[in-house]
Amino acid sequence: MKFFQGWMERGRARTSVITGMCLCLVVMAAGIGCGKKAPPRAPEKPGQRVASPGDPTASLNNGQLTLTWTHETDPDDAALPPEYFDVSMAMPAACEGCPFVFESVGQVPVPVMVFQMPVPEPGVRYFRVQAVGDHDVRSKYSRTVVVEVP
Repeated sequence: MKFFQGWMERGRARTSVITGMCLCLVVMAAGIGCGKKAPPRAPEKPGQRVASPGDPTASLNNGQLTLTWTHETDPDDAALPPEYFDVSMAMPAACEGCPFVFESVGQVPVPVMVFQMPVPEPGVRYFRVQAVGDHDVRSKYSRTVVVEVP
C-alpha cells in the first residue's frame, strides 16, 4: 500500500510540473505572435531610397478637399526618383487608445503633387502621403495632416 501511495504522490508532482511547463510555453507562444504584421519589403541599400514627401497641406473649397505637398530628390541620401505618390486617409479610431487605420484613397503620378477628392461627411480625417519608386521601394510617410470637415 505504501508503494502505491508514494507512486501516486510522485505522479501528481510530475503532472503539476508538466502542466506548469505547458502553461509557460503557451504564454510565451502567445507573446511571440504579437506585433505589427506587414508584407515583406525589398532590402534597402545606401542611396537606393526614395525621399519622403514634405510640407503636406489641405484645404476645403467648393465641395472639394485638396491635398498638396512638395518633393525633392536628394542624390546623397535618396537617389531613386518616385514613380507615383500614394495618398492615405484615416478616420478617428473607434475606441480610445486604438490605432488609426490608414487606407489608400488614391495614387498621383509624378510630377503632380496635388490630390483632390469630394469632401467627405462631416468629421475629422487624417491624411498622409508616401512616395513610391521603382520595384515598390517606398519612402517614409509625410507628416499627418488633420482635416476637420464642418
